[in-house]
Amino acid sequence: MLLAIDAGNTNTVFAVLEEREIICKWRCATDSDRTGDEYFVWLSALFGRPGIRAEIRHVVVACVVPRVLFNLKQLCERYFNCSPLVVGAPQCRLPVPARVDEGTNVGADRLVNTAAAFDLYGGNLIVVDFGTATTFDVVDRDGSYVGGAIAPGIDLSLKALHDAAAALPHVDIARPERVIGTNTQDCMHSGIYWGYVGLIQGICERIQAERIQAMKVIGTGGLASFFAKQDGLFDHVNTDLTIHGLEVVLRANRS
Repeated sequence: MLLAIDAGNTNTVFAVLEEREIICKWRCATDSDRTGDEYFVWLSALFGRPGIRAEIRHVVVACVVPRVLFNLKQLCERYFNCSPLVVGAPQCRLPVPARVDEGTNVGADRLVNTAAAFDLYGGNLIVVDFGTATTFDVVDRDGSYVGGAIAPGIDLSLKALHDAAAALPHVDIARPERVIGTNTQDCMHSGIYWGYVGLIQGICERIQAERIQAMKVIGTGGLASFFAKQDGLFDHVNTDLTIHGLEVVLRANRS
């Protein structure tokens, strides 16, 4: 049994997998002050099956917050009796190495998403991940990560609007029926929703034009399902892509 941990800038996801299937999954706020002991107390309250802790044989971690990683390692070593496989560490092999500029540090989540997308959908892909940042990852025909683009995340953009403009309220993401808003809230909803639809379409079209080929577009992250309602935006949506990728990376290292 595998414990997969995806520690992002905003949220951390814990998932238990058995025979490559997710049997339970939980999410908490990423907090660099949370200790390994606190993680375990929280997880113990959520484990549904008696003895599930003893059945976990492997732990694999993707972490983009260095201060969080130490406490996650403490959790694994103290309570699961193993050293976690950490994506991006020198001893962790990727199924296919990334091809980027020398010295470039690619986010662990982007590498994991690449491995998962190639395993599920083949090569020649664009993976759009809605997280703290909205990222576009290009997966080559052989499954290698070859670059992409990074834009501000939707929540970040909404917060920036509210914080920087005194007259603008805080609003949640919503799909407006019309592009032209007739009040402040509708105008903000339109700018964010249709602005990000245009961002996704525009960047994906430019990536495909630059590579001179059609590519499948895969959506993942918290808001992928919400934006999937816009016809033609994605070929596939998989909100568990990162968790699946952690299992793929473990397989590559065990083999």
